[in-house]
Amino acid sequence: MVKIRYVRAADKEFWYSLDKHLPETEFADKVRTKRGYVLLLDEKPVGLLRYNLFWDNTPFCTMLFVDGEYRGNGYGKRLMEHWEKEMKAQGYGMLLTSTQADENAQHFYRRLGYKDCGGFVMDLPRYAQPMELFFIKEIF
Repeated sequence: MVKIRYVRAADKEFWYSLDKHLPETEFADKVRTKRGYVLLLDEKPVGLLRYNLFWDNTPFCTMLFVDGEYRGNGYGKRLMEHWEKEMKAQGYGMLLTSTQADENAQHFYRRLGYKDCGGFVMDLPRYAQPMELFFIKEIF
């Protein structure tokens, strides 16, 4: 059985097994503000989604991750659809997300109806990475 719920403080060990980028103070904030979700399969956590508000008014998915052995089963799509419904219920009409140009996630987001809307390159030596692609979706 699949269940999606808000992240809890007790999820910290699982969360950091998948998300290596979030500072601990931000994890506490995700719990407090309910801006993170955990996907459970038969009560076992296997995926997560976190977001912020871009410009302080537009939901921006900053991380979607499903544990390797569970990928390809529609769990990422379920997390995104859950997030989209929640954002619509909160009155938002537009969503953003992004991924690096060398990652396959760009195709996943396009299949979910997200459109390319730009990108940028971080070429500072200490922070260099492939181009970041941005995607936008209107929710009705």
